Amino acid sequence: MTEKNYKVGLIHATMNSVQPILEAFQIHAPEVTLLNFMDESLIYELNERGTVTKAMKRRLLDLAGKAEASGVNGILLTCSSFTPVVGEISHLFQCPMLSADLSMLEKAVEMGSHIGVIATVPAAGPTTTALLNSIARECQKSIQVHTAVIPEAFSELQTGNQEKHDELIHRKVQELSIDCDVILFAQFSMARALKTLDVVTKPILTSPDISVKSIIEEITKKEAVVDQC
Repeated sequence: MTEKNYKVGLIHATMNSVQPILEAFQIHAPEVTLLNFMDESLIYELNERGTVTKAMKRRLLDLAGKAEASGVNGILLTCSSFTPVVGEISHLFQCPMLSADLSMLEKAVEMGSHIGVIATVPAAGPTTTALLNSIARECQKSIQVHTAVIPEAFSELQTGNQEKHDELIHRKVQELSIDCDVILFAQFSMARALKTLDVVTKPILTSPDISVKSIIEEITKKEAVVDQC
């Protein structure tokens, strides 16, 4: 099977993640067929509770099950706040299943020792920080993570004020650029702010482009094993 035949299931917890990942696939893998599975209430509940509950995990599992039943070759979860759930449920599926940001986090640890994290969903900040530290321990590398959470930016985006959303993120980018080697945006929905940034800063990583390449690589590996059987 070639890339032209691949189908990827995208699992979203917010509409704000949809456009960035669709654009990334259009640039890096335009021949891939995308199937979207959405439960936007997940992000609202997460913001209210501040933690991922068992009920929320079951809903994500149900979305992933629907994706696999639709015949996808791979599943990509586009909301970084739920990244730890992927490690808990991915073994239940025959097709590869990746989180939105894991490849980006690995690249960040490779690039620097002082890593800046900007998140606009409260739960995403601590989740991303913990994952970075876990990856660093596995690599036996000492890092310092500088995390900034700006929920007001997410609120502005939800109400359609994209300019204010980007402005709030740009301020944090400039602050973190003083002490950090590399900065990463914790969520897909933040990627748009990179396009409107007009100052030179430290390297900034966003997950849409990296995650597209990663899921295609995982599908290709899986298909190669199947072809050999």
